[in-house]
Amino acid sequence: MPLMKFDLITTDVNSQARAGVLHTDHGTIETPIFMPVGTVGTVKGVHQNELKEQIDAQIILGNTYHLYLRPGTEILKKAGGLHQFMNWDRPILTDSGGYQVYSLAERRKITEEGVKFQSHIDGSYHHFSAESVMDIQRAIGADIIMAFDECPPHPASYEYAKNSMDMTHRWLDRAVKHLDKNPPLYGYHQSLFPIVQGSTYSDLRKKSAAYIAGIGADGNAIGGLSVGEPAEMMYEMTELVCEILPQDKPRYLMGVGTPINILENIALGVDMLDCVMPTRNARNGMLFTAHGTINIKNKKWEDDFSPIDEMGITAVDLQYSKAYLRHLFAAKELLGKQIASIHNLGFYLWLVREARKHIIAGDFRKWKDKMVQQMDKRR
Repeated sequence: MPLMKFDLITTDVNSQARAGVLHTDHGTIETPIFMPVGTVGTVKGVHQNELKEQIDAQIILGNTYHLYLRPGTEILKKAGGLHQFMNWDRPILTDSGGYQVYSLAERRKITEEGVKFQSHIDGSYHHFSAESVMDIQRAIGADIIMAFDECPPHPASYEYAKNSMDMTHRWLDRAVKHLDKNPPLYGYHQSLFPIVQGSTYSDLRKKSAAYIAGIGADGNAIGGLSVGEPAEMMYEMTELVCEILPQDKPRYLMGVGTPINILENIALGVDMLDCVMPTRNARNGMLFTAHGTINIKNKKWEDDFSPIDEMGITAVDLQYSKAYLRHLFAAKELLGKQIASIHNLGFYLWLVREARKHIIAGDFRKWKDKMVQQMDKRR
């Protein structure tokens, strides 16, 4: 089976921003890219045809922990993998399950062997190990899979962060050996991305990045950020890590973030990002635009019959008015959440496409600084 291939097209002259093309067996991905989060095999409130035709998502993310619990790996195997199950023919990335373990602080026990945890659904007990998480992601069938890691909380003591990082590295070695013995199930290549950890300690981040770079994987991920630390600290850690990770491999920053976070991290050398924010905030009536954030629930929009967004990135932006969308939220109609979700995801994908254009054109830094200033407003 062919391996995943990454072509680095250009790097911005005034920043570390990069434009590239990632080739997978389910299609190509132009980077930098934002990946909508499809936690349980669905991007909440958005049809697959809308993801393709309006939002133009080139890759989506599935959640290992949630898909393991529901529908379960046996159902996914019978379906022929998640692509077949959800009728999605473009690339899929699955996370490691490490962040969910982190978020189940009261329901889990971490040991060298792995993590024992209780399901948030019915309280039943389960165990994740470096090896079993590889088997689960083989069964899901994602194009890009993550090595199992521990995501330390913020703040974490230096000793905790170091021990956690070292264990994540040992788990990675076990995962690589296990994958070598257990090929993909569905006839196409699955690329492993190891995850850099180290909390907010510079020396640990450098050590972890060097260790992960030495694995020689198809791509690499940066985890353990956007967990409560200040944005400037996140940028500092990202910059340190990107200076060490290989230039010729894609870099994936996990779980980030706001539109401003996305542009700033792209400027530091990140190629791939994901976050639940565009859909989660949409369901709460928060709309992201090129000129700031709109709380569509505010009374000021009650009689504003202008389009949701004059830029018209997706069809819903021009089809519906702000007043109508506000009415849907006030009436608690599900359509309001769907419209807002399509808008926000469309904006996020537009943002990374524009970033790519400006990287290639050579004026990314100037454009990025202008966009950050524009978007840092409440409308």
